[in-house]
Amino acid sequence: MHKFISSDNPYVEQALRHSSLGERNYERLEFLGDRVLGLIIAQALYEAFPNESEGDLAKRHTALVQGETLAEIARELELGQHIEFSEAEKMAGGAENDNILADVVEAILGAIYLHDGLDAVTDFVRESWGERIKTMKEPPQDPKTALQEWSQSRSLGLPEYELVGQDGPDHAPMFTIKVSVDGHGTAEATAQSKRQAQKDAAKALLAKL
Repeated sequence: MHKFISSDNPYVEQALRHSSLGERNYERLEFLGDRVLGLIIAQALYEAFPNESEGDLAKRHTALVQGETLAEIARELELGQHIEFSEAEKMAGGAENDNILADVVEAILGAIYLHDGLDAVTDFVRESWGERIKTMKEPPQDPKTALQEWSQSRSLGLPEYELVGQDGPDHAPMFTIKVSVDGHGTAEATAQSKRQAQKDAAKALLAKL
């Protein structure tokens, strides 16, 4: 792992424990790390773009702290192979789940902050995010937003989302969502959260349109 993720940091072990293993897991550290990340990215953008408006800075910020970006960084750091899961969650592919990977990055940030302080976690973020801080301006358009705009621009009303299936154990459910646009077909997708399934279904229907 990264040099900042020290083996003598007593919080790191907890930061790598999934909630399927019980109460001592990464969720509280994730809560803290999310707030720390928001501050560090905001300061980095404030310094890097002194002439930009609040609106443009906000767009950059959203892109840099969104789950997709965090999951990319988790893969670059090869965090997935270090996360501890219950056997069921491990078999369900938890180590490759974008939501889990993003959560663990935030938990690691919380762990570094508690053990080494703000300067250390700031160095970690700036190194791990690298050129993304200067080059990423706008988040990729959310598929649900894109589908809604496509539908409304043609006076078709809002897309309709329906939960059509739910499988898996309570700690790792899988949701299947169907989306439809009046007169233009349907698409389905399955994911570990309803929100992600909706996004994937919207993306699939856009591809058909």
